[in-house]
Amino acid sequence: MITVTILSYKTPQRYAVKRTVMAAQSELQKKYPDLEIAIREIKKLDDIEKVTQVLILPSLMINDKLVCIGRFPKKDEVINWLQEAIP
Repeated sequence: MITVTILSYKTPQRYAVKRTVMAAQSELQKKYPDLEIAIREIKKLDDIEKVTQVLILPSLMINDKLVCIGRFPKKDEVINWLQEAIP
């Protein structure tokens, strides 16, 4: 099980990153049909500040490792990060 955490104060930005993660998951499940990914969102400022100082733009963590800070990741990037996290 891979845990993906999306950090952003704003809902539209979390949604956009979530869609990218879901597209990457869909792509990877062709190769890894048993791949399980849990997506969670952190939206409270205090909780985001514990991980990064970037509050408005989205950030992304995979298995508690911060992989993207303050920008929208591309699907190919997310695919690479998820592949690295596959046990």
